[in-house]
Formats: sequence, structure tokens, C-alpha cells
Amino acid sequence: MCVLIACLVAVPLLQIVSSLGQSSDGTWQHLQETVLPGYLWNTLLLALGVGLLTTLIGVGTAWLVTSCRFPGSGVLEWALLLPLAIPSYLLAYAATDVLQFSGPIQTFLRDTFDWSRADYWFPNARSLSGAIVILSVNLYPYVYLASRAAFLEQSACVREMSRTLGLGSWKSFFRVSLPMARPSIFIGLSLVVMETLSEFGAVDYCAVDTLATGIYRTWTSRGSLIAASQLSLCLLGAVAFLIAFESISRASLRFHSSDQSNRLAACIPLTFFKGLAASLFCWFPILAGFLLPTLLFARKTWVNGDQRAVEMLTDLGTHSLILATIAAALAVSLGVHVAHARRTHPTVIVRMASQISGLGYAIPGGVIAMGVLGAILHAENGLNDAFELLFSWSPGFFFSGSILALLFAYQTRFLAVSLGVIQAGLTRVSPDLDAVSRTLGKSGIKILTQVHLPILKRTLLCAFMLVFVDVLKELPATLILRPFNFETLAVRIYQLASDERLDEASTAAIAIIATGIIPVIVLSRLMSRGHSHRSHHRESPTPPEQP
Repeated sequence: MCVLIACLVAVPLLQIVSSLGQSSDGTWQHLQETVLPGYLWNTLLLALGVGLLTTLIGVGTAWLVTSCRFPGSGVLEWALLLPLAIPSYLLAYAATDVLQFSGPIQTFLRDTFDWSRADYWFPNARSLSGAIVILSVNLYPYVYLASRAAFLEQSACVREMSRTLGLGSWKSFFRVSLPMARPSIFIGLSLVVMETLSEFGAVDYCAVDTLATGIYRTWTSRGSLIAASQLSLCLLGAVAFLIAFESISRASLRFHSSDQSNRLAACIPLTFFKGLAASLFCWFPILAGFLLPTLLFARKTWVNGDQRAVEMLTDLGTHSLILATIAAALAVSLGVHVAHARRTHPTVIVRMASQISGLGYAIPGGVIAMGVLGAILHAENGLNDAFELLFSWSPGFFFSGSILALLFAYQTRFLAVSLGVIQAGLTRVSPDLDAVSRTLGKSGIKILTQVHLPILKRTLLCAFMLVFVDVLKELPATLILRPFNFETLAVRIYQLASDERLDEASTAAIAIIATGIIPVIVLSRLMSRGHSHRSHHRESPTPPEQP
């Protein structure tokens, strides 16, 4: 079963790779000569810009709330995760609406100072730099989570030894704490860059041509599945390079502490002005990445929301909930099988199958959609030819235009999410329980159903909610593979925003944001538990110090 699941995940990727030598009837050559260089250059600049800015925000906020004490630092520990609740394309819609020429900020400047359009300069949100800022304030929590976990793991002896060497707080951070946190920072940064490479909705609305937008346009505008798959291969190569680079970096950067007391270093009390600066620095990404967009969509919904709100939420909300529920249940079920097989039969084949099953999350949704579509069409063509030969009748294309294809893509992409959560939960189950169960005559299936699953109830619920919200927010795969006349909340928002009907789109946007807060609450509770478990090890506060 574990090997079969891995094969299903690998099929779309193999389909993309197989398109390398196929003919696209000149479409690929046309892309190479016209738009491909621009796609590659914009994708590179976008990834570099978002990577640098998220590192600055994520590492900076993580160190401040972990190592310093200032007003609001306790609230900021979990509030810094709130931008995860908003899909990046919603943040792009909100930012451009607020910052555009007819938006409230520029209108206020013109009315206050009696300016005309030629009298002042204002940054354009629908640009490459605007997309970089929008994605950065949306994705920095990945770096924040990884960095904060790394800083919490650093014991008090690290800072004490740096103090004995005459290093102040800032020098200790740059020379000791930051280098020790580099492996974790690289992990969070790699997730940010992979999310940036796969981003479609935000960069499309910001009018930035990247590989992700090019894949969708090549399929929808030019109707060339082969050329779209070949373009996907470029993006797949970039993701493979990132995975390899992250693995090498993680293998070569290992730091260990000889302190076994697990003590946390004391927080540094900041002076009033430095505490105010730290508070403003930490609240800015929360304000820009969550509070302002949420308030904007709430106001638009209240004042001039979708007139068909009840009908829209009933129909499209039902579609989204059904898809997300089925996909999350399947992902949890498959994740349980793979994780249990790796625990009970850790052979080389099972371990490899488990690793292959977890590759999908690193692959952009548009790439997976192209692979799924190509594989399904290839299988359906073969099946139709066989039926024509044997029965002079063909069943037609019954699978490619159905919800089953969409669920297939969701499993390929999001199985890694549930698998990672479930494997982490299984590591906390003592192997002694398995041994005792075997002595009582329990088989592998009974150990899973009667021992592991009851213990993993909360873990399974967490995995279900994470996949549920990811599916609810997924845009490119849903746009490409959805059946005709079948829309979800995410598709509805994209279509309305593309037509500049943001007021109507705000109703569906609020529904997605409200649902997206669920995993953020779960993550916040997990962080609070881990912090409270370790906080009694923290040293007595040191005298006020100025970093």
C-alpha cells in the first residue's frame, strides 16, 4: 500500500518529465524566443527579493520576541503567525485596492495638499517590487517559526560564554545565536522560496510574468498541454535545486551545545525607546499582512458585499467544503498508512516510498495540475483506443473533467502535510507500546486501530485541519482541473478580482480568512504549550541591558 501511494504521487511528476522530448508544434520554440527569458528573470528576482525580506522580518521578529522583553512581546509570540490565515492572492487584492490611484491613501494626499497626479510619486503595488513586499509580509511566518524554534533551543550557556568573551547583545546575536540558527533558518527560507515559485494569484494580479503564471496562460490561452508541461519542467528544476541545496546546507551546518540543563537564557529588558522600536517592528507585518486586509474585506462586505452572498456561500461554500473535507480525509487516511508502514516495516523500499510521498508539497500546484492532466489524458486516450478496437465504442473522457482529477491533484500536493504531522505524532508514541501489544497477540492492523489511532486523535485532527485549509485556499490547481460549471470560493474570488469587482469578492474572502484562522490557532496553542513547558527552566532576569 505504501509503495502504491508513492507511485500515485510520482505519476504527475513523471508525466512532466516525459514531456521533455515531445513536440509542442512550435509553441515551446515561440515561448523561448519571446516570453521565457522574462519569465525566468522575473521568477529569479521575485524569489531573491522575497527570500531576503522574509529573512529580515522572520529572523528579526523571532529574536526579539524570544530574547527580549518589551511591551506586547507575549502577545506577539502568537500574533506573528496571523498572516498565515490569509491567502497571498487576497493580500494582493487588498494592497492594490488601498494603494491604487483611486484608493483612500492617494485620495487623502490629493485632497489634503491639493495635489494632482503629476505633483507626487507613489509606489505602484501592481509591480515586481509590490509583489515582493506583498509575498514577504504573507510568507515570513515560515522563517519566524523555524527561527524562533532554533532560538528557543539555544541554552543559556551559549550567551554566558559569549559574555565572558566580551560580546554585547548585538554582537552575541550576530556571531553566536544567528550562526547556530542557520540550519533552521535555511529550512524556513526554503519553504518561503518554494511557495514564492509556486505563487500564481498574487503575482498574476500584480501583473508580474513568472513561470507559474506562464504555465496557466500557456494552457488556457494557447491550448498546448505539452508546452505547458515543458514550462512546468523549468519550475520543477528550480524546486529540485532548492531541495538539494537545502539538504546539503542542513547536512553541513550542525551545531551542538554541551549544556544538558536545557536552561533558557534570560530575556533582555529593553529601554522604553528601544522597546517601542521593537514593538513597532514586530507589529508592522501583522498590521500589513493580516489586520488591514481583514478589516478592508470586512468593511467591503458590510457596505457593498456580494448581493448574492447567501446563494454564493451556499453553493460555492458547499463545493469548497465538500472538496476540502474529502481531500483532507483522504490525505489523513493515506498519511496514516504511510507513517504506520514506515514505523512497523522500516525497510529501504518503505523509507523511499515515504520520502516520495512527501515530495508533493514542494511542487507548485500548477505543475502538479499539468502532470495530473497529462497523465489522465494519456490513460484515457489509451483506454478509448482499446474500447474502440474491442467494442467499437469508447467511454469518452470521463475522468479528466471530474472532481476525481482534482482530488488526485490535492493528494499529490498535500499528502506531505498530513504525513509530516502524523509522523511527528508517531515519534512521540513509545515503541514499548508496540512490543507490549504484540505480546498480547495484537497484529499490525489492530495495533494501529486500537493503540496508535486513539493516542493520535489530536494529531489526526491537526493534520485534517491543516490539509482542509490548504485545499480551501489552493488556486492554480483548482483553476486548471475543476469541472465545467464547478466553482469554489477561491475561484470565485479570483474571477471577481480579475474583473476589478473586489467589493463582491470580499464576501468570499472573509469566509476563507475566517476558516484560515483555524490552523493558526492550533499552531499558536502548540507554541504556547512548548513555551510554557520550557519557561520554568528560564533563568532569573538579568539587569536591564541595551542590545
